[in-house]
Formats: sequence, structure tokens, C-alpha cells
Amino acid sequence: MKAVKRSRRASRMNLPYGEGVFRMRAAFLVLFAVLASCGKNTPGSGPSEAQFQMPSGGARYTADGRRIITIGTWYDRYYVSKHTDIHDNPNVVVEETAVKRLEKIREIEVKYNIVLNYVNLTFEGIQESINTSIPSGVPDVDVYEADLQFGIPAVLKDYAVSLEEMDLEATDVFTSQSVMKRLRLIDQDESFLFAPSRSGGIEAYVLAFNMDLIWKSGLPNPQDVYDGGEWTWNRWREYLLALTQDTDGDGSINIYGYSGYWTNLLTNLLLSNDAGIARGLKETLSSPGTMEVLKFIDDLYHRDKTARPWDRSNWGINNLLYAEGLSGFWIGADWIFYEQGYRLPFEVGVVPWPRGPRGSFRNNRHSLPMGNWYFIPKGAENPREIYDVIFDWTNWYNYDLRLGADDEWSRTMYMTERNYNYAVMMADRPGFDLWENLGTGFSLLNMLAGEETPEEVVDSYHQRFQDALDNYFK
Repeated sequence: MKAVKRSRRASRMNLPYGEGVFRMRAAFLVLFAVLASCGKNTPGSGPSEAQFQMPSGGARYTADGRRIITIGTWYDRYYVSKHTDIHDNPNVVVEETAVKRLEKIREIEVKYNIVLNYVNLTFEGIQESINTSIPSGVPDVDVYEADLQFGIPAVLKDYAVSLEEMDLEATDVFTSQSVMKRLRLIDQDESFLFAPSRSGGIEAYVLAFNMDLIWKSGLPNPQDVYDGGEWTWNRWREYLLALTQDTDGDGSINIYGYSGYWTNLLTNLLLSNDAGIARGLKETLSSPGTMEVLKFIDDLYHRDKTARPWDRSNWGINNLLYAEGLSGFWIGADWIFYEQGYRLPFEVGVVPWPRGPRGSFRNNRHSLPMGNWYFIPKGAENPREIYDVIFDWTNWYNYDLRLGADDEWSRTMYMTERNYNYAVMMADRPGFDLWENLGTGFSLLNMLAGEETPEEVVDSYHQRFQDALDNYFK
């Protein structure tokens, strides 16, 4: 049952983008009228949806003096003050967990003398709310739960309250991160975005490999090479050359060193080389570090011919061939191992991405954080109280990670503890890059087909990225 639940989550949140670089959009049609002020309800009475209204800005209180704290999100949240039964969540899976979550909201209501609810702003509506209400000084909600493509611009526009300003440096989000993790953007001294530390899945796109092919080629385990500090682009290239083979002697390569999604290949190699395309206000597609990444990819596909030619007609097959034993390396993730088979007739290993010439084993980022992150908007009253409420609400398991981490599914998907530990390490060192979210139409498909050079790719897109960034942060 857990596997089914996580598969749905992965399909919704983590699927790689197709050739049109499509983005998932929420299909919620009902904007819940939550939060407000009429009626006298004692904590735990579960005020009905009809007793709330959309806040118009500033702190709001019920008639009996309880503060109403609103989460602005784009999907339904469970369990909040209006819920009185675990089956208010139509998708409840583990009843024991649901009971604990419902008990926690009742506890929080009494502890802080508050009402906690959410308003479904819709996926697109969050951006509008952020960009209109926060600059006015009266944010629509007390805390936003938003995709990073909306959260990062809010931080860069100085719309959010920092965790340091809330005096949280000595708390969990800065120390053990048992409950909350934080995301500090590159070149910023403070942290503004926070999210639950674990949600069952591991947000990482690892470099997976066929261990049986490695052994047959007489190569050492890439994990040992990584642990020895020698896992670099050049070393990986040696592996790809050795693994690319014509095993049936028909004159055509049938096992390639690498096959996989070009989007994840690009993003992870950028992170491995301390490079990017759209990490801030200025495009860096035209930077030397990014050009090194493009040229390295071009070499894999055309000079070395160790990467399987891209199949434009079937997005999925470009990564799926590993299950047939036809790829040495490919893109891995817990949801990929689940969807495409984690019980294979060969041993699977995973390893962090190799270090580029400008990268650092100590400082490299390894993963783009997926999913939703919270931030508290400027103008919200008593932001520390808001954070504490969200923290306690998230910590329904009272620091018992056997309940809260819920990592059994992900551990199973990664097959070995060593594989799992690499993925956790990568997920705990996130970077970010907005290149997939700016609507530029950027693609490497022509370069992968030998129809464009890396220089031509940069010439075609660098101004588009700058124009998109100017508009995005306007």
C-alpha cells in the first residue's frame, strides 16, 4: 500500500519534463472559503467551512479572540481546524497516522489559542497573491506553501521574513533538521524557505548504474571511486567509453555507457560544475562554466558516442532501457526505480554525479529541491508564532522519526543502504536553477541530434533567458 501511495505522489510531483518542457498545473476548480471570524467555537470544536471567510489582510481573530492562521496553498491540506474526523481526508491510507495528525491540530489550537486553516489559491493563483498582496503590506495569508518557481522570486524580491530574523538559529531547522529543513539561496546570507525534512520520498536525481556491467568490464565500483575523492567528469568518461559496446558483433552499438533524460543530465552536470543557466537576476547560459557543461554533453553524444542517441518519438524510452540491461548509467530516483522496476536481474548502484572542472567535492550542490516550500510573507503579524504553529503541526510525530520519516518505501526502492545514503546526502544539499520554468522553449534536442553546436545553443537562447528573467523578477 505504501508503494502505491508514493507512486501517486511521485507521478504528481517529480515526473521529468517532456520535450516541450511541460509543467504540471493543478486542476482545482473550487476556491475554499476558509478563515475568518464569526461564531464562538472552543478549541477542538472543528468550526465548519461556512464559518470562515477569506482574510483581507493583517492578523485575523475569531469572535472569541483566537488568532486565525492561514496557509496559502494550491491543494487540499489535512488536518486543519475545520476537520473533525480522519475521513474528512478522502484519501486517508494509514488510519493510525491520521488519528495522530488530527489529535495534533486539536493540541495546537489549545497551545497557541489559534485556529489553523488553509485557503486553496490554486497553482497559478499563488503567484498573483504573492505579487499583489505582499507589496501592499497586507498579505493575503500568514504563510505561503508554494512551488519554488514562485517561492524563489518572492525571496529575491525581499517579500519574505528570514528564519534568522525569527531567531531560529538554535532550533531544529538549523541544527538536526529532524522536522524542518531550510533552503538558503546562493549568495544570500539568510534563509527564508523551509519545508518538512522528510515526506517519505527522497528528492534527488542520482546517477544510477548497472553494477554487473561494471564488474564485467573490470572497472572498480564507482561508489568507491567517489568515496576516494576521484569521481570526476574525466573518470566518468573512462567508464562510459569502456561500457559502450557492440556485444553481438553486428557493427552497431547495442549497450551504451549512458542513456537518460537530457533535462536531468544537464541540470546535474551544471550543479557538479558550480554552474547554472538562470540562478539569479542575470542569465549564466553564456558563462564559461555552463559552456563547459554543454561541450561535455556534446562530446558524450558525438565525439565519444557513448550516450545513446536521443529518441524524439518516445520520451520515456530514453531512460527506460536500463531495465533491459542496455545502459551502463542512467537517471535514477526512488520513483523511477518503483515505476520501472526495482527488482531487476542485475545489481543496481547509485552514486552522486561526478565533479566538473570548476566543481568541488566539499561544496557542490547535488539535487534540485522539488515540491513545495513554505515562506512567511513580510507584513504578517508575529511571524515567529506562525512558524512555531507550522512547526508543531508538522511535528505530529513528536520527533519519533520511526513515524515521521516514513522512509521505508524509499529505502526499499533504493535497494541497498549505501544507495539510500547517497540519495539522502544529495537531497540534503540542494541547489536551484529556474531554467525549466521560464517559458523560453530552451532545448538541447538539436544539439543532441548534431544539428547545433554548444555555441549555437548559447547564441540562440542566452538573450531569451535574460529577457525572461527580467520579466520574471519585474
